[in-house]
Amino acid sequence: MRRARPATRGRRALGVTLTAALAASLAAGCGALPELPGPMPTSVVPSFAAQVEPLGSENLSPDGFDAVKRMAVRIRNVGCSSLSTGSGFALDDRTLITNKHVVEGSKSLQVLTYDGRDIQVETASAAGLADLAIVRTSDDLPSAPTLAAADPAQGDTVTVVGYPEGGQLTVTQGKVVGTATDPLHENLGQVLVTDAQVEPGSSGSAALNEAGEVIGVVYAKSTDASLLVPVSTLRSMLDDASAFATLPPCS
Repeated sequence: MRRARPATRGRRALGVTLTAALAASLAAGCGALPELPGPMPTSVVPSFAAQVEPLGSENLSPDGFDAVKRMAVRIRNVGCSSLSTGSGFALDDRTLITNKHVVEGSKSLQVLTYDGRDIQVETASAAGLADLAIVRTSDDLPSAPTLAAADPAQGDTVTVVGYPEGGQLTVTQGKVVGTATDPLHENLGQVLVTDAQVEPGSSGSAALNEAGEVIGVVYAKSTDASLLVPVSTLRSMLDDASAFATLPPCS
């Protein structure tokens, strides 16, 4: 998985410390972009059966979990010579948010819902600054969460919902550790750092607060930390019509 950005107030010293640690960890390869799976036969375009109850669902109330389960999607990027998987979440009936690195370099994108339904993709566009992408669909998505009004504070609970390794829908929890200068995109500024565990394939997952609101988008990890694009960055980029550009297909 990969990239992101947060914005928080009054945590500068922590940010400096975390930046150094994260930069060292990522430089050593711990937070580098994951290797893609081996190529699949071109004649095979697999889909997925309905999922069983997600791991970690006991951490959420039945109503909260149901909404979380319905808004998360699995994204398969079928490239010209490779296949990779990532996660995403609905922004509205026909709009998904994920990472740029999840959808770039594709020949086709396959979006699957928690109940195994294939969603037809119309377009994908990516941000030039943050590791964010918007995917438009021609089919309705099951459910969309609410974006939080502000970034979380240090110590706040975070719940990450996604499809690590392209497998079962999984719910993991942790805390906001603080903020750091983005080790992968220094011009982006601050990103959120959490101790919620994520894996390759979790890129693009929504990170939620205790109210079930999106406070960030997973984009990278180091040995013991996960990095999120903060909701403040997501909001500001969604408000800027020039922030996203259509992604060309692979060649």
